[in-house]
Amino acid sequence: MAKKDYFDLTDQVAVITGASSGIGYQIAKALANQGAKLALFARREERLIANKKEIEDEYGVEVMYCVTDVTDYDNVAASVQAVVDKFGRIDILFNSAGMGGNIPILDQSQEQWDKHIAVDLGGIYNCCREVGKVMIKQHYGRIINVGSIHSRVIFPGGGISAYSAAKGGVMNLTKNIAVEWGEYGITCNAIGPAVFETELTVDSIEMDGFMDLINAYCPLHRLGKPGELDGIVIYLASECSSFCTGQLICIDGGWTAI
Repeated sequence: MAKKDYFDLTDQVAVITGASSGIGYQIAKALANQGAKLALFARREERLIANKKEIEDEYGVEVMYCVTDVTDYDNVAASVQAVVDKFGRIDILFNSAGMGGNIPILDQSQEQWDKHIAVDLGGIYNCCREVGKVMIKQHYGRIINVGSIHSRVIFPGGGISAYSAAKGGVMNLTKNIAVEWGEYGITCNAIGPAVFETELTVDSIEMDGFMDLINAYCPLHRLGKPGELDGIVIYLASECSSFCTGQLICIDGGWTAI
C-alpha cells in the first residue's frame, strides 16, 4: 500500500497576506513546496511580481498576486473575488500582513495607535471576514493568523502597547472565528512567533541591549531562523489538523514557558 503524505496540499488554493517579504513570503514558499496554488497579497507590486516568478520557477505551482491594502475592506473584497474568479475556491488563508514599532504609551500619538490596530488587528479581521464567506460556501477552510508571543506576554521595558493590544486581539478573534465557523468545517488557529529577523524587526534587533534581552528571556538564547515556522503552518493548513481549532501555538524558543 502506498504511503500517505499527510501534508500534501496539491491543488489547494492558499491566500497569503504580507507576501512581499518576511514571514509571509517564507510561508508562501513553504506552502508551494507542498503543492498549493498561491494568491499573494501585499501592497508592493514590484515585490509581488518578483516573488511570483521566483516561486513559479522553483516550485512549479500556479501563482497569482493582488496588490492589496488589508486595511481597505473594499480592496480586500476585490482581491478575494479575483482569487475566486481564477481558482474557483480558497482552501487556506495565512494572515501575515502587519507592522512593527516600539513607542512608549505617553509618546505614542493617536494616529500611531490607530494605525497599529488597523493593520495588525483590523487587517486580519477584514481578510478573515471576506475569505470566510468563500469558505462557508465550500464547507471547508483552514485559517492561520499570525499572532505573537505578545498575544500573551510583554517584553520588559515596554514600548509595544499598540502592537501587543492588537496581537492580543488576534488571539481572541481567532477563538471567535473558530467557535462561529466550526460548523462549516472551518478551523481557525494562530501562531505566536517570538523574534525572527525580518524587515519589520531588524531595527529592534539592532537596538543596544536587544540581544541581551533575548539571551535572558529565551531559553534557546537566539532569534528564530528562516524555516522554523514552516512545519507548524503546514500542519495547520493540512488535513492533519482537522480537530485543532481556536488555538494560539507559540514558536518562541521557550520564551512563554518562563
